[in-house]
Amino acid sequence: MPHSSSSAPRDSLLGVRLARGASPWLLPTVATAAVSLTKARRSGRWAALAVPATALAAGMLWFFRDPEREIAQGRVISPADGVVQSIMPWKDGRTRVAIFMSPLNVHVNRAPMAGTVTSVEHVPGGFVPAFNKESENNERVVWHFDTELGDIEMVQIAGAVARRIVPYITESGTKVEQGDRIGLIRFGSRVDVYLPEGVEVAVEVGQPTTAGVTRLDRD
Repeated sequence: MPHSSSSAPRDSLLGVRLARGASPWLLPTVATAAVSLTKARRSGRWAALAVPATALAAGMLWFFRDPEREIAQGRVISPADGVVQSIMPWKDGRTRVAIFMSPLNVHVNRAPMAGTVTSVEHVPGGFVPAFNKESENNERVVWHFDTELGDIEMVQIAGAVARRIVPYITESGTKVEQGDRIGLIRFGSRVDVYLPEGVEVAVEVGQPTTAGVTRLDRD
């Protein structure tokens, strides 16, 4: 069986640990900022470019950061940094916990439970803001994990700015540990977790969450 690639080497820049695969977007931005700063002393035109270029590079470094986490104990942990947007009972008895991720959050998502990835499905769709009700039809990646609680579904949803979801795992049968890094969403977005019937929710709407740390269920 294939195993999770979450332990594979990640990119780093200026001492900041970055999300896997961030370099293609970051390097041109940082290079532009570095060149403009170097030439700014001799040219007013370059000086005018240096300020926005440096600000953009700093923002990209912040967005693509991927800090280490001490994974919390608990049956189901949050797969995303953000704020609980909604908690909704589903017709089949499950409960959906929706977590809104702003551009200021870490956007690397983690496995909510240990288990085996049974499917990773890309579903085409729109790109309305993730906090909008119409985001139910947005571009998404639907994950299913075979866990000790049975099937756990997790959905990464693109937003108005987040137009790229990058799964780190593409093969079914891949085993993951709880808290393993499994994917990245660029910029603002949403992640939904469907808790099985009988699992009590431990978070509230408006509560901040930290991927790999915040527990979503209650004993």
